[in-house]
Amino acid sequence: MVDLRGRDFLTLLDFTPEEINHLLKVALDLKKKKRNGRKHEYLKGKQVALIFEKDSTRTRCAFEAGANDLGMHATYLGPTGSQLGKKETIEDTARVLDKMYDGIEYRGFDQDTVEALAKYSKVPVWNGLTNEYHPTQMLADVMTVLEEFGSLKGKKLVFCGDARNNVGNSLMIVCSKLGMNFACCAPKELWPNEVLVDRCKEICKETGATIEMTEDIMEGTKGADALYTDVWVSMGEPMELWEERIKLLKPYQINMDVMKNAKKTAIFLHCLPSFHNNETTIGKDIEEKFGLKEMEVTDEVFESSQSRVFEEAENRLHTIKAVMLETLK
Repeated sequence: MVDLRGRDFLTLLDFTPEEINHLLKVALDLKKKKRNGRKHEYLKGKQVALIFEKDSTRTRCAFEAGANDLGMHATYLGPTGSQLGKKETIEDTARVLDKMYDGIEYRGFDQDTVEALAKYSKVPVWNGLTNEYHPTQMLADVMTVLEEFGSLKGKKLVFCGDARNNVGNSLMIVCSKLGMNFACCAPKELWPNEVLVDRCKEICKETGATIEMTEDIMEGTKGADALYTDVWVSMGEPMELWEERIKLLKPYQINMDVMKNAKKTAIFLHCLPSFHNNETTIGKDIEEKFGLKEMEVTDEVFESSQSRVFEEAENRLHTIKAVMLETLK
């Protein structure tokens, strides 16, 4: 029997395949209840604090709506909403919040920060995103693959882009844990950290998963069940990096030629937001400076029948609810 009560949720490296599959099962059940209009206020009366040093649409909405669905109240602390790390140490903040709240979410920069919150807090701490890991996103991603194909083991997921970032790292981890075959299509300088790769390869020995690294996008995406990409410059990185990243990553854009190279049944995934057109402030700026109307994915792929990005976004709600429920019940 899986029991996650009181556990922190900081990286999927800390969780067994059985525990991850359990969270997916709970998320699927919660989604069914939500779709059928069945109340599930299993945590009524509890309160959670949401610390956001980085702004977000999906993560904030999923935690706030999810807390409400479970009968809880959520307090949002935005980038200027607390004294964390400014006038008050992380340790002190953790010890203040755990006296008032039943759980704490953190979305920000350093993994060390969320680790410190967990160390000094007596209530569960959940990682909403750090520079190194994005575990709540991963649950939504693999839940989307599971809903599409009915199983995960042996499925091939390919990440195209800057595979050193939190999404690239975490996809490799979750695939390794669940017996999925992971491929990274990127220039060598943007491959995941070797230490993490070696750790994931050890996990693969137990689960039957494989890890592939290639600079050839057509080689890497051949036979894929899911193609995944992310923005080329992550939140918090300077705009000056755009020119360099565009030069490096333009050959790794997911377009229809790349999609057709995967299986006919392949789906497209993206954690969002996406620069699939020039209809945003940054999109217009990039077009003006570099002449690009689309970046990591073409609008044709993003809007295609193979795209599951909005189902994936919805699944952030159900998987985050599963994490909160299982650690707080």
